Amino acid sequence: MRQIQFREALREAMNEEMRRDPRIFLMGEEVAEYNGAYKVSQGMLDEFGAGRVIDTPIAELGFAGIGVGAAMNGLLPIIEFMTFNFSLVAIDQVINSAAKLHSMSGGQFSCPIVFRGPTGNAGMLSSQHSQNFENWYANCPGLKVVVPSTPYDAKGLLKASIRDPDPVIFMESELMYGDKGEVPEEEYILEIGKANVTRQGTDVTIVSFGKMMKIAHTAADELAKEGIQAEVIDLRSVRPIDYDTVIASVKKTNRLVVVEEAWPLASLSGEIAYVVQRRAFDHLDAPVVRITCADVPLPYAPTLIEASLPNVARVVKAVKEVTYAKV
Repeated sequence: MRQIQFREALREAMNEEMRRDPRIFLMGEEVAEYNGAYKVSQGMLDEFGAGRVIDTPIAELGFAGIGVGAAMNGLLPIIEFMTFNFSLVAIDQVINSAAKLHSMSGGQFSCPIVFRGPTGNAGMLSSQHSQNFENWYANCPGLKVVVPSTPYDAKGLLKASIRDPDPVIFMESELMYGDKGEVPEEEYILEIGKANVTRQGTDVTIVSFGKMMKIAHTAADELAKEGIQAEVIDLRSVRPIDYDTVIASVKKTNRLVVVEEAWPLASLSGEIAYVVQRRAFDHLDAPVVRITCADVPLPYAPTLIEASLPNVARVVKAVKEVTYAKV
């Protein structure tokens, strides 16, 4: 294993896949000449040329549509949104074209396309650049939605997404691009829809995904100092969701806390709580607790950002509430 950055893991995944299959190309704002807004595509223009690493105008609807058309005609596009906040401009192509093609063609056609880019809070970028739309896209049949939390997962899941015959929403984080983690030099691919139990425990299950996994693990470390052993699960993808792994853990720990960065209404954490109480109600010794962003547009001021987003203290408090709840 070697230590590489999150952005490097993404780049390696794209480079390896583009060398393997000449049908794959990358398109988006600043991906070529500028090497990517977050330097994810550093050096890719030099290797693959302007025909496969393509700079676009600031026109998400347009280049998303080009990508969908290319996928329909046998190519394998990777469409980068500089941030998923900007994907709202292209949502018609994502939801009404890419996601629907397989169904509306009666299974005759697929749309093998990856829409990737950063999501959520990136630090003092205010409300229009700090939103989480994982639940929006997860609500749409025909899409897969992947949210990696480590360089290892980022590489393995992006390679799987590029090879998937259907459209994949691949959501990263600006705050994680510089994070380092162990990634093998040997080729590997991770299964989309398979969660990862990243920490074993017996007292409570903490479920999360994306950069909130840092919060979950730090909280678990703090809880361990007080003798509370939390089992931590990284969903890795939120469509499909690996409910079986979550249910198996809850049957062992009898308690569940779900942490997500998005707003509380119509959230993924609410859906997970519903499925768990339906499939494992008799195993719950306390109500399921959700930790989400406050129900407000994310502010600009650092102190208000901290007050709005999930944090370690909130998770620790929630775990203690369910751990010490009277049965």
